[in-house]
Amino acid sequence: MQFNRNDLKRAYTAMFTIRAFEERVEKEFADGTIPGFAHVYLGQEASGVGVCFELTDDDWIGSTHRGHGHCIAKGCEIEGMFFEIMGREGGICGGKGGSMHIADMDRGMLGANAIVGGSPPLAVGAALTQKLRGTDRVAVAFSGDGASNQGTTLEAMNMAVILKVPIIFVFENNGYGEFTAANYSIGAKSLAERAEAFGMPAQSVDGGDFFAVSAAMRDALEHARKGKGPYTIETKCSRFLGHFVGDPQGYRSPEELAEARSNDPIARFRDKVASAALLEMSELDEIDAAIRARVDAAAVAAREAQMPSLASLETDVYVNY
Repeated sequence: MQFNRNDLKRAYTAMFTIRAFEERVEKEFADGTIPGFAHVYLGQEASGVGVCFELTDDDWIGSTHRGHGHCIAKGCEIEGMFFEIMGREGGICGGKGGSMHIADMDRGMLGANAIVGGSPPLAVGAALTQKLRGTDRVAVAFSGDGASNQGTTLEAMNMAVILKVPIIFVFENNGYGEFTAANYSIGAKSLAERAEAFGMPAQSVDGGDFFAVSAAMRDALEHARKGKGPYTIETKCSRFLGHFVGDPQGYRSPEELAEARSNDPIARFRDKVASAALLEMSELDEIDAAIRARVDAAAVAAREAQMPSLASLETDVYVNY
């Protein structure tokens, strides 16, 4: 597929928005304005954006504890996200979900999930709904390499094949499940090959390359939207920071950390489009400046916003069907 200039700008804007947003989250956490823990998506921007680029608001995604990037890639507004992460009124979930529980049904975002392996069963349910309704919509289940070993994930994959539902399992293999190396904890080594054993097609791609991820996703969408059942994509990514913001990463060598930074998906995208004369560096620099300004303004507004009222504790507890 050939991307036009607007496509490339849209993809880059989403990727750099994730980068600027997460760097600001890192700063805010250090300043003490974010309660709880924060898990940032730095280094994995091309994976989330490549997967979500051709999805619509009518398609569903389920996320992980490292979900900010998925939210932004799916179109969630960063202003509401900052309010949510800081626990303020005006947050996407009223300031009551926080960093690991952002959901936006209007954007097809089923929610970030602090339960490892929590996304696949939810996304299978969303995919089954679309099959029963006879739509061409799909669901995407984001998981990490750690969640690939969870029983919930494996059972969801098996069920998806049996019921032939339109779901795409995306395993973002950044090399670590929390602090445990994937090359130790995953016996199959290739998550794509493991998925094939369930009876579905699968690909393993360079998660730092937007174009590679996007190409794999187009194959997966063509398969799923035509009623052929589930598909799996393993994106091999580089996690810049530790499991959480502040993780000292004593389990990673300085050489490994430097190598992860050298696989920067933002820099790789810029180099590729510039060398092919598809976009000018000055255009990308303008996008960077505008996004930085928007992110900074959103963070300042969230810091100054009110906390939810005590009365709101009694709302959004139960859903009546």
